[in-house]
Amino acid sequence: MNDLAEINQLEKKVDDFQLGPIDLTIEAGTITALVGTNGSGKSTLLKLMMNLAKADTGNIQVHNRFVNGPDEGWKTTIAYQPQTVIGWNAFTGSTLRDFIAPLYPAWDENQFKKVVQALQVPLNKRFGKLSQGMQQKLTLALTIARNTSILLLDEPTAFMDIPSKQRLMNILTEWMESGDRAIVISTHQVDDIMKLADYLCVLQDGKWLGTYEKETIQHMYCKYWMRDALPSETLPGEVSREAKQFITNKPAAAEKYLQDEQLQWVNQQTLDLEESLTLLLNK
Repeated sequence: MNDLAEINQLEKKVDDFQLGPIDLTIEAGTITALVGTNGSGKSTLLKLMMNLAKADTGNIQVHNRFVNGPDEGWKTTIAYQPQTVIGWNAFTGSTLRDFIAPLYPAWDENQFKKVVQALQVPLNKRFGKLSQGMQQKLTLALTIARNTSILLLDEPTAFMDIPSKQRLMNILTEWMESGDRAIVISTHQVDDIMKLADYLCVLQDGKWLGTYEKETIQHMYCKYWMRDALPSETLPGEVSREAKQFITNKPAAAEKYLQDEQLQWVNQQTLDLEESLTLLLNK
């Protein structure tokens, strides 16, 4: 599979916050979600990928070019939607398009119009006069239309109404179908992850816990309800227990142990993605 971007042993220290080391490969045809608690480093990682912040150690390559190197040609192959945009308040959507479009050789005007229409974005109002949700929609239209091979989206559905979120999911899904492309999305929304993500890059207080296939995390934890009291010793993969219930991240080993000890369970259930992520981030 074609690698569009690669992060190797990346570290960044800001005051008393330490991010990394992080290793992450962005493959064509995939959507990677950056997940973690507030302040875990998701936005910082996206800024580092755009060379808006300088790494202390490690490196980032986009299309085999180092983002901190002399060749800045990679900038036209990647589009970034930040959480907050500075300096746009005085301009209308039409003016912002006229500023941005010439900077991207592959700019797709039809795509811009499609997103504007789908999200009902007014182009004749100044950015500063728009609601937060409408500002977000306009920023996304101006980002997606750059027609790059990589999209970096920082909380793209923040402030957006429910119908617009669904339309955006459809837009991004369709966008991924056109050639070798990839999306890296920072989000707290489990629905966004469920609908879009192939991989989850999990961050906790700056530490990289790993990058997992979505299905792996969905099947990572299992909860059991026991007929009798739990044994006093720790069960294989045990994460938590309460009364006659326990959660394990090694269900096969736990079931073998229970069978060997002739302990019966009355029910078992794989935890959903949100519950699994909560346990992974709290372990």
